[in-house]
Amino acid sequence: MSEIEIRAARFDSPEAQELIRAALADLGRRYGGSGDDTPVDAAEFVPPHGAFLVAYLAGEPVGCGGWRSHGDDGETAELKRMYTSPQARGRGVARAVLAAVERSAREHGRKQLVLECGDKQPEAITMYSAAGYERIPNFGFYRDHPGCLSFGRTL
Repeated sequence: MSEIEIRAARFDSPEAQELIRAALADLGRRYGGSGDDTPVDAAEFVPPHGAFLVAYLAGEPVGCGGWRSHGDDGETAELKRMYTSPQARGRGVARAVLAAVERSAREHGRKQLVLECGDKQPEAITMYSAAGYERIPNFGFYRDHPGCLSFGRTL
């Protein structure tokens, strides 16, 4: 198995955007529409208010995830755009990206990480639960949509 390499990237970089398009297409297949209409600005993923990470296997970009500041307390980060390409699934990419996102958020003073997920993403729900995330009250763009599940974890 190739070693997973994780690098910081600009949210609007070509590699990140390719993975984000794939993530949105995957969500679109699961939920319909564009996949996710949550307003997202590339500037939200620039340190110290956020970060975006890309995972590589054998030099190829295969996964991504990022965090952006959430709320006004300066202590909470929101996980966004977690994705692993189908050919890399089952190889620990998502867990490695999640750990790197958590580490980055912690290094920038965040004490909690929250996320929105949908009920048609059982593999993501399983991973987040295994990583210590617990259900929290729904928040964000989809908080009132059926099937929205929100999770949080102290970092």
